[in-house]
Amino acid sequence: MTDSSPTQTQSRIYTAPRTDVSQNQGKFRIHFNFPGRAVPDHDDHGYGPLATVVESFMDPGTLIRMHQHRNEEIISWVPEGVMRHDDRQGNELATDPDHLMVMNAGSGFWHAEETLADDPPLRMLQIFVRPHSLDLEPGIQHEPIPDPIAGEWRHLFGPEGTDAPLYVRNDVGFYDCRLDAGATTTLPSRPGWDTYLYVFDGAVEVGDEPVGFTESALVTDDDDVAVTATEDATIVAFTINPDAPITRQGTIGR
Repeated sequence: MTDSSPTQTQSRIYTAPRTDVSQNQGKFRIHFNFPGRAVPDHDDHGYGPLATVVESFMDPGTLIRMHQHRNEEIISWVPEGVMRHDDRQGNELATDPDHLMVMNAGSGFWHAEETLADDPPLRMLQIFVRPHSLDLEPGIQHEPIPDPIAGEWRHLFGPEGTDAPLYVRNDVGFYDCRLDAGATTTLPSRPGWDTYLYVFDGAVEVGDEPVGFTESALVTDDDDVAVTATEDATIVAFTINPDAPITRQGTIGR
């Protein structure tokens, strides 16, 4: 029997196995990754303003009917395939590898999601950020993102006022990177903030710690930390201010 509990190395790198928290609704399936659970005795399933990172699957021809979110920022990151969105504000949007969507739900935002019958099977991340205040103005952002460059991090969203193409209303930055096997990069960091990494595909080493497919690592060290791909990998990283003011009344990302 293997130990599936989070582990910590001396360099303050906490790792966690694939989540066992999931829901199966047939053509729509989700796995909840809780960054706070990587840290032993941490009293919050989230980590500061980052509530949860959800691995979502939608089969072709799937409709998630119109529903409301409140008091959370929901980011849809689609590395392959397409997720189709419509809402009560009249938007019809397709999120794919060339676009990112941020739903700033605020006081309330109604939307639906869909894949068409001839769309490919969809696997994506839906990221839930806790806003700094309740009942903010609702809205949606849907923007093109830069083409990926192997071995380089793309900065895709951040707090308001950063150079990222989209924003959330709290202290979280989001990056993605494609690494060829054997390639090394440095984990995004910011002084006084911590970094959460999730392996969407492949496997890496964070420092000297192995992190495999759908596993994660939380780094609470300001030093530069190397990430080396042990096989071709797609990874995402979040820089997080653990002391940011947060709300916990989101529809899902509490």
